[in-house]
Amino acid sequence: MTVDWKKQWDGLRIASLRDLFGVERPVIGMVHLWPLPGAPGYTGYGMDKVVDEALADARTLVRGGVDGLIVENMWDLPFYVGMDVPPEESACQAVAARAVVEEVSVPVGINVVHNGGVVALAIAVASGAAFIRVCLLTGAQVWDTGELDHGCAAGLLRKRKELHAESIKLLCDVDKKHAVRFPGIDLATHIEWTEFYGADALIVSGRMTGNAPDVEKVREAKRLAHRPVLVGSGATEENIGEFLRWGDGVIVGSSLKADGDPTNPVDEERVKRFVEAARAGRG
Repeated sequence: MTVDWKKQWDGLRIASLRDLFGVERPVIGMVHLWPLPGAPGYTGYGMDKVVDEALADARTLVRGGVDGLIVENMWDLPFYVGMDVPPEESACQAVAARAVVEEVSVPVGINVVHNGGVVALAIAVASGAAFIRVCLLTGAQVWDTGELDHGCAAGLLRKRKELHAESIKLLCDVDKKHAVRFPGIDLATHIEWTEFYGADALIVSGRMTGNAPDVEKVREAKRLAHRPVLVGSGATEENIGEFLRWGDGVIVGSSLKADGDPTNPVDEERVKRFVEAARAGRG
């Protein structure tokens, strides 16, 4: 017998990624926003330019066949951590994300680097996004910027309930790029903790942006997990078939850009080739 509160808690989670994206093993493309006002790379070009560039990439990704998008403050580096993300940057990200949500027909998610879980939730509520990427729901790790960070599950899930936003799903990293886990927190432990605290799906990444995780790590995560597992970085048209032998989906950004350079616009032909390879891998 399962008590009522537990049924309700379990019912918040998706049964599979198909529930969110409409297909098995979805391809989720990244919309990397230009530096937002307040970031060192911002030169005063205004929000119209940020939105125009975001919409151009979003349209190209959708034409190329992706199943979902994530709008991310990729170029707000060096990154703030958690609740230290400045209000001007989060407000501007919400403006850009809302424009993308209104433009495309695929589900849109939000990621705020580094680990802006509650900030990402606020942006998702403001923009109408369907899900967020949570860089560190549980456990502890040190970021490349030097901060020792900890999971945000307690505050995030309470805020989601407070905002009546439980339809917004949580895709959570368990092996995050740009970070090193606290000693003693191995992959199995991190997966167990993250599933326990309500993750809808898990994400395994390489060391840095554009770096692929070892296929064996993806395979091991899938063996350990009870939730869907996504590859979170480094996927290319050459390796996506092998990743989808074990993983349940992929988040991809750098390899879909012109010349594979993450600072460039999205290249539609690269997207089409990647999606074709991913669809073959689904088989």
